[in-house]
Amino acid sequence: MTGTIQNRDAFLNQIANSLGRSRRKNGVTVPDWQHRPQDEVLSEATTDELVEVLKNQCLKIHTSLVTTDLETLPSTLDKVVHDYGGGPVVSWKDQRFADWGLDSLMKKQWPSENIEFHQWDYSKGEENIRQAERANVGITISEFTLAESGTVVLLSNQDKGRTVSFLPATYIALIPKSTIIPRITQAAQKLREMHLSGKKVASCINFITGPSNSADIELNLVVGVHGPVKATYIVIEDL
Repeated sequence: MTGTIQNRDAFLNQIANSLGRSRRKNGVTVPDWQHRPQDEVLSEATTDELVEVLKNQCLKIHTSLVTTDLETLPSTLDKVVHDYGGGPVVSWKDQRFADWGLDSLMKKQWPSENIEFHQWDYSKGEENIRQAERANVGITISEFTLAESGTVVLLSNQDKGRTVSFLPATYIALIPKSTIIPRITQAAQKLREMHLSGKKVASCINFITGPSNSADIELNLVVGVHGPVKATYIVIEDL
């Protein structure tokens, strides 16, 4: 379904008039910048070096980081969930969970241990949000991971509700090692490449840096103000 933009011409004409010029209708030429220092930060770092940068940054953003491989991923995830106190657990619906051997853990082992598990199902509408509200643990997968800032990038769609990452009390991000890039510069480039190649880019893109926190009051940092109070990144060796 295509939306309708109302009053666009009048709005843009008013802006142009306020700037004291006629309205441009043929686009603009993107400047060819002589210097792009943002491209140089960590540009020579190997993936292993980026993992070390990410580890150090996690210490600053109050986030736990553990590394694993696909063979031990189920037991690693299970331990983190139990360390957080168990369920209820809510996750995206993503084929990668099955590909990584997590279906048995999520859909058989946890229920047998009375750990409630809910997988996002868009057909259930707001029931998904209610499940996320009452969940102790939310689990998602990072599409791009920014080493410099310790940020996971989540691309939402009908199977990947954004509430999974910010309504539960604690949060776990599964991070394929191959997704780790230097900084937001590269994330923006990758999103643009997706768009230019004709791939659908999510209308909701979340950049999440550890647990929720705020320093709005007298510059005193308080962790866990308006979202998960704890966060763990699980880096998966997939290279």
